[in-house]
Amino acid sequence: GIEVGDERLTNLKGIIAGNPLTDRTTDFNARIPFLHGMGIIPDEIYEAAREGCGGEYRWPSNSHCANSLQDIQECMRGLNDVHVLEKICPEYPSLALHKQPTSQDHGRRRLTESAVSSLCRNATYFLSELWTNEESVRESLGIHKETVPSWLRCDFNLPYTYEINSTVDDHLALITKGYRAMIYSGDHDSKISYVDTQAWIRRLNLPITDHWRPWHLDDQIVGYTRTYSNNLTYATVKGAGHTAPEYMPRECLAMIDRWLSGEPL
Repeated sequence: GIEVGDERLTNLKGIIAGNPLTDRTTDFNARIPFLHGMGIIPDEIYEAAREGCGGEYRWPSNSHCANSLQDIQECMRGLNDVHVLEKICPEYPSLALHKQPTSQDHGRRRLTESAVSSLCRNATYFLSELWTNEESVRESLGIHKETVPSWLRCDFNLPYTYEINSTVDDHLALITKGYRAMIYSGDHDSKISYVDTQAWIRRLNLPITDHWRPWHLDDQIVGYTRTYSNNLTYATVKGAGHTAPEYMPRECLAMIDRWLSGEPL
């Protein structure tokens, strides 16, 4: 709608993107320098990969590159790639669930408080499915019986094909049209790291209007930010992973609230 001058269908006012997949090749290539910077890949393996692969790590073109990437894979074994500081857990952990068949809960499955403290983060994903598929919850949501199957947080069986390899030009087109943009990175995500996000933003060749500086919440540094012309703001969220608001909700709320209000971070 916007490209043909008809904005009725897309009433776009601005863009907010967190750890966004923007260019499939450069996003992937940026993982290696990120992991090196985090101390996960030692200098000698990183230098060997950089020399052997020439910065192109997605499709190794020679045996030297392939061997170096194998060494990197060994370094990453058991690593949580969406937050490198958090432990990696099974998709559906063994939960300490038990039934308390009382008149109040009608046998609803409960999770003991002691179990919650020892669970991995993705246990909440499992719990969200348990809760959403409870009959009473489905009734409250107005879901009629036998009309909608069980709700899944992520359906990995859906066929999905990438047709667009890069959206950098799309970002530039929207920004130059005057749409405000907020791009942020959880700084412990290796999957779509801040390394490439900052790199593709630099490739937009926009003048910097507010140089790199920390931003604060409760008088504490919670990330770093930089502002460009055409109303583009970039920020990191310290200690956050791939889905930054999941890890640092207060910080992300403050960040987005300030941006929406037109205030500097």
